[in-house]
Amino acid sequence: MVKVSDLIAEFLKEKEIKVVFGIIGSANSHIFDSINKLGYTKIINVHHEQAAVMAMGAYWRASGKLSATIVTAGGGAANSITGIVSNWADSIPGIIISGNESSFYVKEQEHLRMYGTQGFNIAKMVKDVTKYSHCLLDENDIQNELEKCYKITNTGRKGPVLLDIPFDIQAKQTPVKDWVKFAETDLPNPEHSDYIIEQINNSKRPLILGGHGVKLSGAKKLFQSLIKKTGIPTTLSWSGIDLLNSNDPNFCGRFGLYGQRAANFIVQNCDLLIVLGSRLALPQTGYNFDEFVREGKIIIIDIDTPQFPLDKVDKYFKVDCKNTIKSLLRKFEQINNIDPEWDRYCKKMRIVYPWIGEEHKHNGKYLNSYQFMDSLSDHLKKEHIIVTDMGTALLSGHQSLKLNEDQTMFTSLGLGEMGYGVAGALGAAAACPNQDILCLNCDGGIMMNLQELHTIIENGFNVKVVIFNNDGYLMIKHTQKMLFKGNYASVDKKTGIGLPNFSKVLPALGYDYFKLKDWDKTDPTLEQFLNHPTSAVLEVFMDPEQGFLPKVKGILKEDNTILAPPIEEMSPLVSREHLEKSMLVKLSEKSNQIKR
Repeated sequence: MVKVSDLIAEFLKEKEIKVVFGIIGSANSHIFDSINKLGYTKIINVHHEQAAVMAMGAYWRASGKLSATIVTAGGGAANSITGIVSNWADSIPGIIISGNESSFYVKEQEHLRMYGTQGFNIAKMVKDVTKYSHCLLDENDIQNELEKCYKITNTGRKGPVLLDIPFDIQAKQTPVKDWVKFAETDLPNPEHSDYIIEQINNSKRPLILGGHGVKLSGAKKLFQSLIKKTGIPTTLSWSGIDLLNSNDPNFCGRFGLYGQRAANFIVQNCDLLIVLGSRLALPQTGYNFDEFVREGKIIIIDIDTPQFPLDKVDKYFKVDCKNTIKSLLRKFEQINNIDPEWDRYCKKMRIVYPWIGEEHKHNGKYLNSYQFMDSLSDHLKKEHIIVTDMGTALLSGHQSLKLNEDQTMFTSLGLGEMGYGVAGALGAAAACPNQDILCLNCDGGIMMNLQELHTIIENGFNVKVVIFNNDGYLMIKHTQKMLFKGNYASVDKKTGIGLPNFSKVLPALGYDYFKLKDWDKTDPTLEQFLNHPTSAVLEVFMDPEQGFLPKVKGILKEDNTILAPPIEEMSPLVSREHLEKSMLVKLSEKSNQIKR
């Protein structure tokens, strides 16, 4: 007979889960005690449960290895929900184990709104945002439930699972049986590669879109091999941003509402878009589905139903894209050479519309975040891991940061919660303590999980943090400009959202402080900052009103209605002449309605 909490610790060892994140409380104290006694798994003690779950997901993103989160009852379980939704939205695996009130209260008071002292039904609450959630009321089921959680979180479309274990159940004794050896296998895959190859060979302007599903299926290297061998022009989603070297001759950029102008032109002019592992969400396609790839076919290979309307898709194969890539690689010699004219067009667009344009010039007083990201790219280490928060870090980072094939970059894109950056960097550092970790953050977002900067220091992780200082919530300023003619509320110091002096706060937490206000000092400052021997922060002062450009934005018509343009119409708008030269297909009727 073995104590249930000891079996939880043994389970973590059996599955080689070396790091978990959490905060101790009365309702999970047995689990903490057992993990510490066994001594195999390290507990990283955070200061907020949402950060624990975010860090758990980032641990997997950085290393491909599973982690877990241990939270307590009441507020501890409730605090974890933002992190759970974040990982669910981005299909990130992980096991959340929550403590709860004793099983007597769970059983006898389940009809009440709350039970015991702090208890509520966390398993029921997160049912819709987990792959599996369950409250364990029979101690003899502990091994079966742990094994079930492990298998479900790792199988098919990945995602978080939650196992709620009442306090008294953790302390009970139960018989022991052998652990099940879980072997991840490829999902069955219908043979559809012949159809895809036929469509490629019948097209003149094929384009591959690499998405998050390629990374989730562990097919990054296979994907790179496919692009290299076929030579098919390729674009990437933001979630798949690190699938290809930015200098790869077949890479056409990252497309979308906040994409790169060249990539948007290439997407809109292809006659066949092969989507590997992407749901084609609105930030990618724009708000009018009829305008997206309007003269081309779309084939989607994804493990789950896409957001894009299936009646506008030529073929949709609900399969793991890893198997599709494998199959295409086996038959790549059957694929015809790419039309030289299409190849030249794709390369020309990248020259005509570079990532850094006139709209990214510095003004005399402040640095431009896009120019900064461009320079930062040249200073990154070969295997740097970059984690971003929202706002400036997200937009200018994903639009202008250049990556090589060995670097990793990620953020929360499904939920897009402010505060992800620091928690994500913590998880990445725990997973890869010997790699360089860079957190790109903003003055507003960093305040959402500021406390975890201390967790990073306490654990001896070497994390570099960039804070873009734009005096508050810059993205919301732009929203208020559009909706309320610049009548600001709650977005900067003048309107009620004061932010601290980071030059005093960050050193107090243990960080060495750097600042950058002068563009001429960018390269030497970055060199010194990124090679600093310990954790450090660099505060970059940018224009509090800087625009995020290029972007696809609504255009106000003379009748005061809003025109939603196709994604080739990015602001600042190009001239009619440039538009016509850049389009191989017929101009959208909406383009004819735009005054330039």
